[in-house]
Amino acid sequence: MFGRRRKKSGKTGAADAAGTDELAEAIERHSAVTEPAKSDDRFRAQGPWDVSENAPEAKRVDLGSLQVPVGPDIEVQVNVTKQQNRNAVIGVTVINGKTALQVQPFAAPKTSGLWNEVREEISAEISQSGGKVEDFDGTFGPELRAIVPMPGKTNEKGTPLGQPARFIGVDGPRWFLRGVIRGEGAVKPDVAARVEEIFQNIVVIRGDQPIPPRDLLELKLPPNAKSAAAAGGTDREEARRVAGPEEAAEPAEPGDESAGAAESAESGESEK
Repeated sequence: MFGRRRKKSGKTGAADAAGTDELAEAIERHSAVTEPAKSDDRFRAQGPWDVSENAPEAKRVDLGSLQVPVGPDIEVQVNVTKQQNRNAVIGVTVINGKTALQVQPFAAPKTSGLWNEVREEISAEISQSGGKVEDFDGTFGPELRAIVPMPGKTNEKGTPLGQPARFIGVDGPRWFLRGVIRGEGAVKPDVAARVEEIFQNIVVIRGDQPIPPRDLLELKLPPNAKSAAAAGGTDREEARRVAGPEEAAEPAEPGDESAGAAESAESGESEK
């Protein structure tokens, strides 16, 4: 955002040096306040969390850029697709009863978030596809509540069917976490409360490396799940279970994000 001053030719070396020092100090002061303290962010005060923050202790599965809560009522699946002859994890789906929550972490600029512009893009896309969408002030701030068209599905009268969905998003320190809630949690507030709690307890590990804004942060399979994934070898997107109860209720029409084969594997769970 701030470029370096060009050096002027001539006799103003000492003055330029002093000016450069002052500019550097000003930039340092500015940089120190560009990211508000977590306690000042009312939409993220209770989570999701950056790895540098004191997140509440909980059992979580380590998926690279995300640490996702696990428990007796939670099934965690990774959404895997084939990219350049290798399995790539493109999202994480958490299933609680008849609710599915898909989350994806993205890199974001240091000085601004992404959710405002992403929200507008999602709203426009749903409207253009024939769905309905409205803005809503939710637990994590502005969100979208929508009826998303289900391609190829109609009722007895031939009217296209739609699926209720909530699109939530949170801007963190140089990252953006997007969530899509489908099933009962998209329409029942009492059910949504548990899914929101799970979302709040996610920890994001962005890393210090330069990553272009909007790029998906790297997600990884737990070590013991990799062998099962290697045996899959399909080009379509799949959901592989990495943590959760032995028997989990299927979500009500969770959508493509949680469709596919769910393969059981012990994950590297830890208290974090």
